[in-house]
Amino acid sequence: MKRGIFIFYIFWALTLYAYSLNASTSARDHCISLDDVILDIYNAYSEIADADYEQIQQDLYALHEEPVSLNSTSDEELARLYFLSPQQIDDILAYADRHPFESLYELRLIPSLTDYEIRNLLPFVTLTNDKSPHPCRERERGRYSAREVFANGQHELVTRLDARNMEGAEGADMLYAHMRYVFRYRKQLVLGAAIRPPVGREMQNLQGGAWMQMNDIGPMHTLVAGNYQASFGQGLVFAPSFHAGKSAYAAAAGLQPNGLRYRSSLDDNGLHGVGTTMRWNTNPHTRIDLSALYSLRRDNDTVRHHVLGANITVRHKQLDWQITAAENIWSDSIRPYRNTAYNRHYFRGYRQAVLGTSLRYNFGIADLFTELATAQNYEHPSLQGGDGGRLPHWGFAAIAGCRLYPMDGVAMTWLYRYYSPFFDNALGYAFSETPRLGDEHGGYLGFDITRLRHWRFYGYADFFRFSGPKYRIPDAPSLGYDLFFETRYLIANRQSPRSNRQSPISTLSFRLRARKKGDLSTYSARAVFLWQAGNWSLRTTAEANLTPNREAINSPHYGFTVYQDIAYSLLFSRGTGRGLDIRLRMQAFDCRNWDNRIYACEHDVLYAFSVPATYGVGARAYLTCRWQILTSLALYLKLSETFYLADWAQSHDYHQHRTDIHLLIRTTL
Repeated sequence: MKRGIFIFYIFWALTLYAYSLNASTSARDHCISLDDVILDIYNAYSEIADADYEQIQQDLYALHEEPVSLNSTSDEELARLYFLSPQQIDDILAYADRHPFESLYELRLIPSLTDYEIRNLLPFVTLTNDKSPHPCRERERGRYSAREVFANGQHELVTRLDARNMEGAEGADMLYAHMRYVFRYRKQLVLGAAIRPPVGREMQNLQGGAWMQMNDIGPMHTLVAGNYQASFGQGLVFAPSFHAGKSAYAAAAGLQPNGLRYRSSLDDNGLHGVGTTMRWNTNPHTRIDLSALYSLRRDNDTVRHHVLGANITVRHKQLDWQITAAENIWSDSIRPYRNTAYNRHYFRGYRQAVLGTSLRYNFGIADLFTELATAQNYEHPSLQGGDGGRLPHWGFAAIAGCRLYPMDGVAMTWLYRYYSPFFDNALGYAFSETPRLGDEHGGYLGFDITRLRHWRFYGYADFFRFSGPKYRIPDAPSLGYDLFFETRYLIANRQSPRSNRQSPISTLSFRLRARKKGDLSTYSARAVFLWQAGNWSLRTTAEANLTPNREAINSPHYGFTVYQDIAYSLLFSRGTGRGLDIRLRMQAFDCRNWDNRIYACEHDVLYAFSVPATYGVGARAYLTCRWQILTSLALYLKLSETFYLADWAQSHDYHQHRTDIHLLIRTTL
């Protein structure tokens, strides 16, 4: 029966493609939609479990509504585009400084930018604003009244309601509500607040938060309060909610420092307090930034965690040098939940000091970067038998790398990291194989080749070693590797010179990946075919993996999934932006073991993300709808159904059927 379903599914998809290839197209076919760009980013970083995808989407939507002016932007603003590397950001700024952009086609003249990155960049950039004097220039520097700010700013109110129902449960098994208000005034002011009321059968506590960010207020470059995040260097001392580690953007590995920024998520991973950055421009090519921050948050709902931090950044032409310090103070001693072999070097105590320095220099075709950090962990006297003394342990961490652009269309990245067993920083996260830094060293080499017409080749090879036990890796020492390769082909569709119709865009990509961590090896492959024409977009994806059985090598475990995406966009009025977007997915999967799970990125309502781990045997389908009713009113809806095979669901104590409903209403003034 399962084979019949898959054969019918594949036959239906191929038939739909054959029929749709005869459809007519328009001149806007070669533009990629914002949702497709976000989906590509999610697919590239889908296995970064601790990334804040909600914050990523909010940043990208904000940049789409207020695009970046290439002739008057900054490195902090371009760093919010997560697919750009620091080298590419510097090249864009240098090009605009030498001769301002007159056309977006000039992006092709920047050697470090590939056609795929330019395609993703277009929804977020514009040339409407230039460096000419602005009538409100004085106000942008801090000389504006509160009345003008609230009269000309943008007010946004978002209300979201999620419901889930499982077969066999009475009523809604889970009800989730979220309300958020955000006020923006150009690029100078952002105010926001969010609340999660206790609803549903499981009455959770009331959650709420607020944030504020002010930019360019006199000598103060940035002021943040409430929920915020800090990012400096490569992330060994302070790391943001997102880190560009190993991904499909092989040549962009590393961290784009953002400094201090507000954070709209309500989780406890960020900072809660106040921070400021003062900036001095000594000459057109030199600037000095001095940042200071304080945070107070609760760990495990009982322990108060105080954070004091400071950073000094000196940038002179292509040189960027930073020193970052942090002091963590807890109101009670911190201990691991259980004493096991893999956490024997975790922080234990009530106080921790971290100090790091980073250096980056851009040679043009080469971009060198490095960071050194040390963490001093104090153990509480009670943990040492009450001898009345404190035994400090010093941990050391280092990252060094180089991004190289030897010729047009070729990019390479080399990175080496070493984290000693005693390095355990509660606020840091850098390039690593495991979510928690410590006891690891390895080397990474990534490449991206786009010299051939219609072709793109990219991949990486990462080899690492753990000297002691890690979570789910009891052997010590242990070696591992992660090999990744993907190729994309843009199918050249010919058209008659006498015809005004443009051919559809078709892209075929194929990915191979081999991973080994401890005694678990995984081999996976994925194929994607994308077709776009006019208002229609079709995407077919098939992915499979194989994990040799640890007990019997002749009986390996496997997992596979295949799904079809259909998207249709209809614009009612170009002037008002009113329109309707509909997306449909039908998916079948067979992943009987958790080690064979497959991450499948999904579209969702605005400011939400969905990267579920496909696990089990069954089928899934969802429908998303975005209806821009008025210029200031939009409705978002997602309906999803998941069906599990009865035999598998009973043996694993799963509900056979699950329904999810997401509803979001967005109002702007």
